[in-house]
Amino acid sequence: MDIPQLKAYFTGLQTRIVAALEAFDGHAFKTDAWERPEGGGGLTRVIEEGAFFERGGVNFSHVMGARMPASATAHRPELAGRRFEAMGVSLVLHPRNPYCPTAHMNVRAFVALKDGEAPVWWFGGGMDMTPYYPWEEDVRHFHGTCKAALAPFGADVYPRYKTWCDEYFFLKHRNEPRGVGGVFFDDLGADGQVSFEQAFALTQAVGDAFVPAYLPVLEARRDVPYGERERDFQAYRRGRYVEFNLVFDRGTLFGLQSGGRTESILMSLPPVVKWRYDWHPEPGSPEAKLYDEYLRPRDWA
Repeated sequence: MDIPQLKAYFTGLQTRIVAALEAFDGHAFKTDAWERPEGGGGLTRVIEEGAFFERGGVNFSHVMGARMPASATAHRPELAGRRFEAMGVSLVLHPRNPYCPTAHMNVRAFVALKDGEAPVWWFGGGMDMTPYYPWEEDVRHFHGTCKAALAPFGADVYPRYKTWCDEYFFLKHRNEPRGVGGVFFDDLGADGQVSFEQAFALTQAVGDAFVPAYLPVLEARRDVPYGERERDFQAYRRGRYVEFNLVFDRGTLFGLQSGGRTESILMSLPPVVKWRYDWHPEPGSPEAKLYDEYLRPRDWA
């Protein structure tokens, strides 16, 4: 596992994505470098109250630890007790305009270490989109870009990772998906069936596809007028985002359990959010359209 090669890619990806987002918004991201007492650190890039983004963060982290956290060993119990090293880029973007979807992307590499044994490494990541008032062409563009990025790795890869995303970003207690999905993968390379070079190349393809998948959607909808009704529904639906991140998201749980930097981990949460008791959209309304037509798995690409 070539740590310098990985770090060069991940830090470069963060720089490129932030530059594209700053050009789109017109405001600069704050830069916050941090160190972790247990080992490693990172660079948090955050925008709040920008011209377009209400909140957004693009984080790079490279952390080490003496013992694998519970969130990592829950599905890989054979790795309990090993040292670990983890690195990657994670981002969440919350536009102010309710007609522009929230988006998430993460690409990461992980290695579990034990004296006298070969390192166990794997890659993971993906991206997904969470609209409030969606357009079908936007969802098709997002999924189509993901499909094209994964095409060089086999015709079966996008369908598998798309299904994996639908299953992962699902709120079991609500019995509904978080949004319209995208792609998601984990443990790539852990079984020895894929080489480091192949796994790293696929991970790079996903990371590099985020800007062309997401920014054209924002360009198309950034000037759509909205009012208090749309903002209110956006705040309500953002509650689902909070619920998923705090209850199910493995990246959030890993970060908190491994002693990560809380401010950087929780920058993914939206700044304005609401919950209501047993609320349902009026049948036939624009809000109901999200539930009826989009919050269900479809072959978007």
